[in-house]
Amino acid sequence: MSSRRVQKIAAAVREVVSMAILTQLKDPRVRDVTVTRVEVSGDLRQAKIHVSIMGSDVRQELAMRGLASAAGFLQSKVAQRIETRYTPRLEFVLDLGVKKSIEISRILREVLPSSAADDPAGAPEPYESPADGERPDGHGSAGHEGAVDDSSVHEAAVREGAAHEAAVHEGAVHEGASRSGERQDGA
Repeated sequence: MSSRRVQKIAAAVREVVSMAILTQLKDPRVRDVTVTRVEVSGDLRQAKIHVSIMGSDVRQELAMRGLASAAGFLQSKVAQRIETRYTPRLEFVLDLGVKKSIEISRILREVLPSSAADDPAGAPEPYESPADGERPDGHGSAGHEGAVDDSSVHEAAVREGAAHEAAVHEGAVHEGASRSGERQDGA
């Protein structure tokens, strides 16, 4: 079986399961769950769904149990979407990559000297997305239109998670400062 077909089915399974978890799953244990990637076996009978769950270890364990109990429901949603002889049996796997990368970035912020954060010349350049048709490493055309590399998706999720954490932290600081400024202007 062609790997292109397997990749298309994996993308469809990821889309269906993500949307079903977000909109249709009513289990209170399943919250803050993100489907990071899906691996489908060559015979299309098995699908490993890698999920990232934000929260404590207890919270992650509860969410994994909730996903395991909802696997039949989610499998029926997949069966409605893809037309194959067999519907893949869903297995959920905890993906700790995003959580570990956020923890590493937090540790690096603590370890790195604060003068580098205050000095824009010492700070690394912000990430810029590549132009259309250019590979992320800057070496010409990406080649396949619409092709998605799992590692680049994971790296983008890691950057987004770290940026979100920093934005929430900075937003709280800036929001408090702007509120105090509003009080002074309004007084």
